[in-house]
Amino acid sequence: MVTIESAALGGRGDLAVHVTPGTRLPTNVPVVVLLHGVYGSAWNWSLLGGAHTTLDRLVRADRVGPMVLVMPSDGMRGEGTGYLRHPGFDAEAWVMDDVVDAIDEMIDEVTVQSPLFLGGNSMGAFGAARLGLRHPRVRAVAMHSAITHLDQLAEFTVDDIGLAAGLDPAERDLLYSFDERGDRAPPIFLDCGGADPLAAANRELHEQLVERGVDHEYAEFDGEHNWDAWSGRIEHSLRFFDRQPKGAQ
Repeated sequence: MVTIESAALGGRGDLAVHVTPGTRLPTNVPVVVLLHGVYGSAWNWSLLGGAHTTLDRLVRADRVGPMVLVMPSDGMRGEGTGYLRHPGFDAEAWVMDDVVDAIDEMIDEVTVQSPLFLGGNSMGAFGAARLGLRHPRVRAVAMHSAITHLDQLAEFTVDDIGLAAGLDPAERDLLYSFDERGDRAPPIFLDCGGADPLAAANRELHEQLVERGVDHEYAEFDGEHNWDAWSGRIEHSLRFFDRQPKGAQ
């Protein structure tokens, strides 16, 4: 766990960083940033999702290549920030500037040519997709049980995160970000549990992406909106990232 001073947050921010022990990292090693949901923190993907142990198992079995796993907080304001720009702090810049720059400085094998992948669950999936569509450095995005419209957060929180951020009403819908990026969207992996309250919304997003010709993979599995589901699905995201081209863009 690392705590750094963040200009974007106007204070300190936390991130967990993991590299498989005993692994020799190649130059330009891929970086995977996993974003958590509401009420969460930088601990979620490791303590609840077991993402680091899944990565270690896959690397040691030679099912994926070495990666640097980065799990930041969302800025730790209110019940969640949506990884959006808010008055007084910028959760988007925290992830895409401060966190990414910190990893570049901390690990010699991470360079500006390192493939950058974003993944997340629930609110974190919304954030991963929105940020991945706004920042061309992101090579691919993985979304588990995604919030596809900020109105859906009413299922989980009383905070209206989009309203707090002053977000344009159209941008509350994740489809807006896909339409803005058009045919230049990075590869997308999208999945959701059949018993998840967001299942219908994720199916609809899948259908909308098909209609738009957006390159993506979609999967539905038995499961609900919880860490039992996400801890079992993170392997699919890591393998999806490993399949992406690793050369310079």
